[in-house]
Formats: sequence, C-alpha cells, structure tokens
Amino acid sequence: MFNKRHTVLCVDDEKNILNSLKRLLRKESYRLVTASGGAEGLEKLAAEEISLVVSDHRMPKMSGTEFLHKVKDQYPDVIRIILTGYTEIDSITESINRGHIYKFLLKPWNDQNLILEIRQALDQYDLIKANKELHYEVIKKNEALERVNENLEMLVKERIKDFEVQNQALELSRTILEGLTLPVIGISNEGMIVLLNKTAQSLPGKLKGISLGSKAEKFFPDDLTEMIKKVLSSQTYKEIIGYGLSKKKYDIDFIPLSGLFRGKGIIVTFRKSC
Repeated sequence: MFNKRHTVLCVDDEKNILNSLKRLLRKESYRLVTASGGAEGLEKLAAEEISLVVSDHRMPKMSGTEFLHKVKDQYPDVIRIILTGYTEIDSITESINRGHIYKFLLKPWNDQNLILEIRQALDQYDLIKANKELHYEVIKKNEALERVNENLEMLVKERIKDFEVQNQALELSRTILEGLTLPVIGISNEGMIVLLNKTAQSLPGKLKGISLGSKAEKFFPDDLTEMIKKVLSSQTYKEIIGYGLSKKKYDIDFIPLSGLFRGKGIIVTFRKSC
C-alpha cells in the first residue's frame, strides 16, 4: 500500500521516453511529474516535495550522474534511480559507490521490473523517513529527560541544602537546649519522655535519674502525672506554683505543643520558686 502523497519525478531529454513512462506508471497510486533535463528537474524539485527521481543517464548539458549528484547535495532524502545502457555502467560506478545513486536500471527496461523497483524505492523512502522521525523523537525525548534530570538534580541540591540548614538549626536548638539552666522535659501524647536537657537530669526527688524513652509516670509524682494527662487531654496551658521536690520549691509550667505538633505532646519546665 503506497501513500498518495508520494511524487515521482522522471527526467529524460526524449519526449517519447517520458510518454512511455507516463503510460506505464499512470495506474500507480503515486503522482508522476516529468522534466526534459537536469535543469528543469532541479526546478521541479525546488517547487514541490518529491520522494523519488528516475533519471536518464545520457542527456545533453547535464548528464544523469551530474544531475543526481546535485539532487543528493540539495535533497539528500530523495531516492535516486538512473536509467542507463550496458555501455555506460562503468561510468556510473563511482556515483553508486559514493551514494549519489540508490540504484541503476538497464535500458531497455522491463516494465514489471521498473514498476516493482519504483515501489520498493518508495518503501525505502518511507522507511528512511520513519527512521529519521523516530530518531528526532528520541532526541526530543532525551532532551526532555535531560531537562527533567537537570531539574531533579537542582531540586535534590535544594533539598540537601534545606536539610543541611534544618540539621544546623536542629543542632543549634539542641545545643541551646542543653545549655539552658532551666530544666526542660518533653513528653509525647503516649506519656513517653522524648526530650530531656542536661539540667533536667539533675532534678531532685523522684525525678532524679529520669531518662529518654522512659514512661513519664515512672519518674513523675502521681499529682504531676495527673496534671500531664489533663494538659494532654485539654491542650490547655497549666501552671503549678511552689511545688516541693526534695525540700526545693519549683514553679512548673505544662505547655501543650502547638502548630503542626498540636496534640502530639507537651513541654514541662521547672523554675525555682523565689
């Protein structure tokens, strides 16, 4: 099955040859145009899209090989066939080797062979064009993939930078927390100790020896444990003034977490009472 968009150009200085080709190929599905010489053939090529050129070799002013050489340079995708006699084969061998000519056919030609050769040449044209389109499509997709990779690389770099900043901020926060003289204890909504600074580890009484990962109720007195539960349940700040821990008085703040961590836990701080 041939595409009707195909146009075949036949070039010959003899009108009877062109008429013979018109009669022979008139029932083929492609469009046929003719030219009486190389110069006119180049004009036809410049005027419209042509898939295949069939040219006589022996022509005045411009031989078939010269003409097809120019076609190759100016229209490299066009398939090129030359018609030649037995005595002219040697003179076109170099053009064949250099790729200026796709195929040569001997005169006088066999009608069925010529029809078949043209059909096969047009199939070759379609295959070459399809391969080029596929090649260009692959190039486009590769370029798009490169852009995606570049964007991804940039995004990864930005994420890494963000993580580095966050890690630095987290490390700074930990350093500040450790350096506070105010005891600070973080408790999750499951009642587990998840944050503890150095000063909090020196609290007296039952809180002495408190450690990360332990249950708060193991170290906090019962009344403070109940207060922790109330704050976790109500999400409301509470304060106890002058609470006694082993002969020392503390003002204790129960601060529920807010924002993204609302409901996830509380912070308990201990301030020595005046």
